[in-house]
Amino acid sequence: MALNWQHVTVADYRKLRDARLLAHYGAQWLARAARAYLPATPRNGHTSLHWDEAFRGLVTHPMPDNSRIGLRIPDLLLCVLGNGGEALPLDGRAEPEVRAWLGEQLAGRGADPSRLDAAAPYDMPRNVIELGARYSIEELVDPLNAITTWFGNGHAMLTAIRDGLLKRNLKAAEVRCRPQYLDMDSLLHVGGNRAVGAGYCPGDEFCDEPYFYISIYPEPFIPALPLLPPVGHWHSYKFIAALAPAHKIVASLDQPRDIAGFFDISIDAALEALRSRH
Repeated sequence: MALNWQHVTVADYRKLRDARLLAHYGAQWLARAARAYLPATPRNGHTSLHWDEAFRGLVTHPMPDNSRIGLRIPDLLLCVLGNGGEALPLDGRAEPEVRAWLGEQLAGRGADPSRLDAAAPYDMPRNVIELGARYSIEELVDPLNAITTWFGNGHAMLTAIRDGLLKRNLKAAEVRCRPQYLDMDSLLHVGGNRAVGAGYCPGDEFCDEPYFYISIYPEPFIPALPLLPPVGHWHSYKFIAALAPAHKIVASLDQPRDIAGFFDISIDAALEALRSRH
């Protein structure tokens, strides 16, 4: 499989978590703007984000004036992209300061800044940012760059997996990032309420490190699922999914090949499990 993969190495996963949470909170400003100014679409697709490798960050769908709101991950730079937009480093700023700046930017484009104040329809992971602390990246420069590499790899891998599914005449959706979880996925609908999600997550409460995954809806009976390659395993706590976590990926001698193999086997297993339930 030919794709733009950057080799990843062992990292301090505690610091990766700290960097991930700052990026997660920063990305909520993109989600706020999308909820405020874009027409709602199914599965909250209007709030989904695109990974822009050249920008090294996440960007929204076009706003009404055709600009986009973006967050560059390595330095947590919040940007209004296009039409003479400006940028604000989140480092050293608290949420009210960010709100004031983004509101001013959007008001200058004819938008009602008060719409940014609507409550999110989901809870965020706990972090000192929500308690009034300022963003601080001084000790997280390397972890933020590592997260950027993981996001780039995730998008490249999932795009390649989606392309392969489309060649099999399977309807896999565009790879997008969900700001609620900060994960990115391509959802494959297989009829009715049945679906398979091929995704990447920078870490969460279930796996506190970056990982690739295959999710299955509705949930299958796990003994019917096959063994996975060494880079992956079946997760069964609260939900069933195939996971390929970072600590296994960094040990691989051929990371993209082994992750692609993980996806090949787990996607076929997921499709077979759903067919057996039909």
